[in-house]
Formats: sequence, C-alpha cells, structure tokens
Amino acid sequence: MVQSSILGFPRIGGQRELKKITESYWQGKVSADDLLAKGKELRAHNWKLQKEAGVDIIPSNDFSFYDQVLDLSLLFNVIPDRYTKYDLAPIDVLFAMGRGLQRKATETTAAVDVTALEMVKWFDSNYHYVRPTFSHSTEFKLTGEIKPVVEFKEAKELGIHTRPVIVGPISYLYLGKADKDSLDLDPISLLDKVLPVYQQLLAQLKEAGADQVQIDEPVLVLDLPEAVQAKYQAAYEALVGDNYPELILTTYFGDVRPNLKAISKLPVSGFHFDFVRVPEQLDDVVSILSSNQSLSVGIVDGRNVWKTNFAKASDFVSKAIEKVGKDRVVVSTSSSLLHTPVDLVSEKKLDPVIKDWFSFATQKLDEVVILAKNASGEDVSEALAANAASIKSRTESSITTNPKVQERLATITESLSTRKAPFPERLAVQKEKYNLPLFPTTTIGSFPQTKDIRVNRNKFAKGEITAQEYETFINKEIETVVRFQEEVGLDVLVHGEPERNDMVQYFGEQLDGFAFTTNGWVQSYGSRYVRPPVVVGDVSRPKAMTVKESVYAQSITKSPMKGMLTGPVTCLRWSFPRDDVSGKVQALQLGLALRDEVQDLEAAGITVIQVDEPAIREGLPLRAGKERSDYLNWAAQSFRVATSGVDNSTQIHSHFCYSDLDPNHIKALDADVVSIEFSKKDDPNYIQEFSNYPNHIGLGLFDIHSPRIPSTAEFIARVEEILKVYPAANFWVNPDCGLKTRGWAEVKESLTHMVEAAKHFRAKY
Repeated sequence: MVQSSILGFPRIGGQRELKKITESYWQGKVSADDLLAKGKELRAHNWKLQKEAGVDIIPSNDFSFYDQVLDLSLLFNVIPDRYTKYDLAPIDVLFAMGRGLQRKATETTAAVDVTALEMVKWFDSNYHYVRPTFSHSTEFKLTGEIKPVVEFKEAKELGIHTRPVIVGPISYLYLGKADKDSLDLDPISLLDKVLPVYQQLLAQLKEAGADQVQIDEPVLVLDLPEAVQAKYQAAYEALVGDNYPELILTTYFGDVRPNLKAISKLPVSGFHFDFVRVPEQLDDVVSILSSNQSLSVGIVDGRNVWKTNFAKASDFVSKAIEKVGKDRVVVSTSSSLLHTPVDLVSEKKLDPVIKDWFSFATQKLDEVVILAKNASGEDVSEALAANAASIKSRTESSITTNPKVQERLATITESLSTRKAPFPERLAVQKEKYNLPLFPTTTIGSFPQTKDIRVNRNKFAKGEITAQEYETFINKEIETVVRFQEEVGLDVLVHGEPERNDMVQYFGEQLDGFAFTTNGWVQSYGSRYVRPPVVVGDVSRPKAMTVKESVYAQSITKSPMKGMLTGPVTCLRWSFPRDDVSGKVQALQLGLALRDEVQDLEAAGITVIQVDEPAIREGLPLRAGKERSDYLNWAAQSFRVATSGVDNSTQIHSHFCYSDLDPNHIKALDADVVSIEFSKKDDPNYIQEFSNYPNHIGLGLFDIHSPRIPSTAEFIARVEEILKVYPAANFWVNPDCGLKTRGWAEVKESLTHMVEAAKHFRAKY
C-alpha cells in the first residue's frame, strides 16, 4: 500500500485566527493563556482536518506563533544574553527575539528595550525566518516546555498519531550566524555541542510514543562547502538508534544531486525529495537508497495554487514504484503547505472557470490521498476524470493568452532597457533639478494603515460609499501624510499609499492577466500575512494605476513627491505565478506594463519614481550556474524595461529588504538611488560590501517590523558606523521599509529622531 503524507500545514487559520489573537496579545487585550489556548485549538483543527481527509502521515510541531526556526532557538536555549536579563515569560522572549520589545517601567515590571534578531528569506520563498544567532558563550540545552513533545501528545490525546517535524542540525546551524560579539565563530563548528540536545529531544519523542520524525535538511539544495557536506554522516549516525524514533530526512525547493554523496550512506529510514521542482533527480536519488529505506515523493506542489495534474503525477509515482517497490513509496507534498492559502471553499467571488484550476492547502490533502490510492490500485477514476477536465479547461482557455502582449514582448531590445545616459551624467542633472541637501531624508513609501482607512476601503469595495466619497477620503489621508512629512522635515516625500491594500495585490487588481482571492492569505512572517494574486494569463495594463493619487499629492507640496510602484520581479514573486510559461516571460510582460505607468507618471510631473524590488534576491536560483546567471540577466532587464524610458532628470529609486543582497545584482538595475534594509544587520562586513556601490544608497536605519523607537543618539551612532566605510556624499537617510504596519505615534517619534540625526550630520559635514 502506498501511503500519503504532507510535510506541514498552514498554521494561520482559515479566517486568520492566529494573526488576530497574536496581535491582540501584543496590544494587551488578551492574556497569554488566551493566546496559548487559541494555538491549541488551531492545531487540533488542522490535525482533525488531515485525519478526515484520509492523510496517512500527519505532521505535528509544524505550528508556530511566529516562526518554526525561532521556536527551535528558544527550545535549544539559543537566546542571546540581551533577551534573558528581563525575566520575560518564554512566549515573550520568543516575540522579543522575533520583533523586538520596548516597554516602559511600571510599578511591577522593569523597563525593556531590545531589538529583534535578523530576519531573512526562507530560501527562495516569500516566507521569512528569524536567523539563529550564536556566540562563543551559547550553551545548548532543552529549555522550558518541550514543544515538539507537547504537541505530539496533544494530537495523541485526540486519537491522532503524528510525525513530529524538526529542523535538522546541519541546516539549523548553517542557516544561522555569529552574534556581533563572536564574529570569528563559524556556526557549523558548534555541531558537536548541539547534537546531544537533538539526542535528548529525540529520546523524549520516542518515550512519548513517536515512531518516526521528519527531520528537515533543506540546505541540501544549496551549494554546500565540502566541509559542511562531510558533517552529515557522523551527525546522523549520532541521531539513529534504538533510543530514538526513525528519521525521515527531508529536503525541498531544489536539486539535491550535487550533495547526494553527503547523504548516500545515512542510516535514516527514508528520504523525501522535491520532484515538483526537480523531477529529473529521480534516478540519482533512488541510487542511494538501501533496500529498506523509503522514498517520499514530493509531487503535489507545496508552493503554488494550481491543481496537480493527476495524469502526470501518477505516471511519476508509478516510475518511483517501479524503481523501489510499492511498499516503500509515500506520496507527499513537495514542501510544507505553509506557503499556500488554507481553503479554496471559502472563495465565493472567483470566476468558477478559474477557480476550477486551483487547489489550496485543504484541497491538496485530497490530492495526495487520491494519488496514493490510485498508486495502491484503488478505484479513483471519478476523481481522475474530473481532474483531467480541469487541466484540459485551463490548457484550452482564452483567458491565458493575449496575442497583443506576446507581440509587444517580441519588441524588447537592449536599447529599450537602457537609460539615455550613464549615472554620473544623470546625477549632475538631478542635483541641479532637485537641489537636495546632504544626507537627504525620505521614507520607503507606505504610512500607517489605520482602522479608519481599512473601514473606508471595505465600505467602498462593498458599494456602501461612492467613488467620489472614497476619493475625498483618500485625498484627506494623503494630505495628512504630506503635511506630517513637511512638518518633520523630510526632503523627498511620499503620498503614504492609503488607497493600497498590498504592494502587489493593488497592482494585480488593475492589470489584466491576474485573478484574486478573498481569503487566500499566506504567512510572510510573524503576524504579517499577504494575499497573493494569481497570474492566470498574459499581463498588460489597461489604464494608469497610480497617477491620480501621486499628482494630487504633488499638487499640495513644493517638495519632490515620489511615485510608488512595485517592480516586475516582485509582482511576479509575490504572486502565485503561472506554471505553463517561464518566469522570464512573465517578468518581462510585467516590465512592459510598468513601463507604461512610469512614463505616465513622468508625463504628469512626477519625476522621482520608486520601483521596489525586494523580491529580486528571493528569486535567485539556489545554486550557482547557468540558471542563476540567466535569472540575474532577465530579472535586471525586466526592471530596466520598466524604468529606462524616462529623461535623465527623472530620478529612479528602488528598494530591497530582508535578504542577503549582492551589490552586483543591485548595480545591474541601474537605479539612481536604492534603499536597503539594514537595521538588523550587525556585521560590519556587510557595510563594506556596499562601500563601492557607484550610485546613491540609503541603508535602512530603523526596524519597521518592531514597535521600539530608536533615539536620536542611536540613529547618530548607526550613521557614524556606516560613514566609516561609505561616502557621505552618496548616503540617504531612511527607514528599513514601509511604515504601514506601525502606529502613528511610533512613526512620528521615530521619523523625528531620524531627521534630527540627518541634521546633525549636515552640520558636521
């Protein structure tokens, strides 16, 4: 019999219950007991859902209040000293490491002021993890409640036997970093110290009744140094034995073959590989299996919303069975379903034709079960026929094809994606035009999205207020933001984006070729969820999208006003992309659509235009080679297609955040000014990497995902460190990212301090 499994399920709840309770806890509206109870309720719901769907192998410990990697750091006592001195409850330590904490002293509690740990992309996804931070004094040990054991027992009490999920030791260390006081430390050198803690955890899981554990080693799809590859054999020999559950070693998101030798003789019970991403690795991975090791076939896409093609998937599973035998094959999702929306059933407004092409996390449970039953010889002919009809409908639909877009795509040339003059010539013209002071100040784009804004947007969407009433409201919000920026002394202003729900969704809603969900939320980090649009066909722009609001904002101020757009790669990466055409084609189509918008903004008098590309690093193929170099070429080209049709005096900005960035990748975009998330970086070498960046740059000075407010002195100290290696003449002063998630009180105080710091340096220089 072929079994079915999934690697993880969305923890957010079908109606974003986790977000609501977590933010209520942060605001002091509910207790820690309320928060923990809701978490338990969500876990139970998810396990029961999977059980009822017929999934054979159900994961536990895939739930988190913030991030699964951060959970492991808390469990293993990988907690920098700055978080331990306040005597916080474990859940508050978790949140402090994830988002920072600043709290004034009361009669019963001491003051707290601590910044968050660094947050970066989880491989090439739009999920962010909190990077483990190690020092020479790190003491690995199990602390507090042993979360994987507790949650296994919770499921057991419900009559559901689960397979706990934990991040493997080499991935955990390799994805971490040295703390600022231990920069000479290589985290992988700590392997011998962390393995005993893994052994203790596995022993406790065995004692609780777990017979198998999913141990994730996703770094196996990266270009691992030989020294790291060499660690696998001894590490896993230490974790296998009668005192521990069986281990299923799991990788996903890419090609494991270059690291196959490292895991070819591991004494684990089985392996999982991602065959959605790399189906051609089947023969090679089968070659390392011993006669008693199982093969988990990741064939249902855990990263996208398209229905699985049952005919193709069944053929693939059959090939796997031919090679290893029916009893050793498990049909699974390619990765955790964390990256997909919860349930398609709640989508009442989708075009029924398009909806029939989709499969969300709940529906993917059915997919793995049907594929496993089919491979076991059970009759699922009705499901196979319905699936074939859906696949055929999409293939033949006119929704996916626009001949005019395809014709325009063929007109792209190198000259179309090249500015009229190199940066030094543009800079001279722009200096004369804008006459900005040294250390010019700006923000990244958005300002707080207040309850009033959300209520009025919702009313307009429901037809409860007229378009004119909504425009009047939006203009009032824009004026509030503009007047505040003038008052605080910012140099280049933004309109605040009160009309925008999300930096990708807002544009997708106005472009042909996209479909939208009502409840298609996925977690990006912590309590930040996004509702990605879906690219269903060729993309084009029917009419201007942002000109009206930008022109109004410019009309009420003499300061330069930035037009704000989301770049083509980010629009693509933060949507669910098509799987029937290449990423390059989709990105260039988006570049052409945005080119029209950029030119319309310029024609309307908006001559500072920011085209954000925070996802450009995220899209980088995980391994070096031709695929990566090709990506870098077309990703940069799509940005330049969007931005190169303007005069030299028009200043193009771009923004990047929460990734390990390479200055060469950014240089290829040829933006006049770039702003980069920097506040969580504590490695001086990172500044050095950008010291020779030829154009202007703003390294973000405060963490917009944290409620803490830096003082003026803190801003000054931060800039002083940067100016040791970066030229003052090229430096802009700005936050890490947009301010939409923050409250007005935090924003006003933080920006006031930031501008005061800029004035300090103007006087000094």
